[in-house]
Amino acid sequence: MSLEFGLQLYSVRDELVKDSSGTLEKVAAIGYKNVEMFFHDASNIGGTVGGLSPEAMKEELDRVGLKAVSAHIDLGFLTPENAEKIIAYSKAVGFTSVAIAIAFYSNKQDVLAMCVDLNRAGELFKKNGIQLYYHNHFEEFQKFDNQYVMDMILDNTDEQLVKMEFDTYWAMRGGVDPIGYLQKLGDRCDLLHQKDLPAGVTPVNLFEVIGEDAHIDMELMVKLHQIDYFTEAGQGVMDIPAIVTAFKGKPEARYLFIEQDWTRKNQLESVEISYNYISKLFHALGL
Repeated sequence: MSLEFGLQLYSVRDELVKDSSGTLEKVAAIGYKNVEMFFHDASNIGGTVGGLSPEAMKEELDRVGLKAVSAHIDLGFLTPENAEKIIAYSKAVGFTSVAIAIAFYSNKQDVLAMCVDLNRAGELFKKNGIQLYYHNHFEEFQKFDNQYVMDMILDNTDEQLVKMEFDTYWAMRGGVDPIGYLQKLGDRCDLLHQKDLPAGVTPVNLFEVIGEDAHIDMELMVKLHQIDYFTEAGQGVMDIPAIVTAFKGKPEARYLFIEQDWTRKNQLESVEISYNYISKLFHALGL
């Protein structure tokens, strides 16, 4: 398939809380066709979309002309019981990709233990027509035993069962070249996340702030999630045209998702700015 783009709905999470149906209408009115959902609580699987059942969710998406093609899930969905929940939801709504949204590690053993869980869950998902992905932040570019966590995940998971949804912004914040690492991922990466880094944010590499041996957990991540560290696609210093050019050169590339962690603008205004930039870029690149 040819490369398409869409929106990770986490970008409009506050608007979804206020009015899930109206927000989906506005996302579609901006021009988005594809969306990536997010489920961060296995005990409340539809909570991020107005508590809608999967059948009602599919009706809403169809009504406004949106297609759910993927979803973010948390580590809790790797247990067999919770995996079955997301499998049932995905079959009803129609998405065929799920990505682990975030994880943290204290040491190499933590990483290897998670890889076992990823392989086991990935096999179950695969049997049900769903591809499991891992979505990175910056902590995957911390080193244990002189090896990136990201490399450990690649080395210790089955390439058929676990693919990578590569977040270029967070890779850059982890001190690596997004394009170089994208090329390293090869055919294990066919989903991409894109946002932008404002000019003047220094240092770019967060390990220069916290140190290479920092203990990274959600508390630290929250502290590093400052609003002024994020801007809309095309409004910052990332070489997004080069990133998209590199990504579209991969025959397996499927979707680029706009994901705006934070913005000082209204969330719908924010994702419209990114839509306008990415749609013009895709047109210019013949996509």
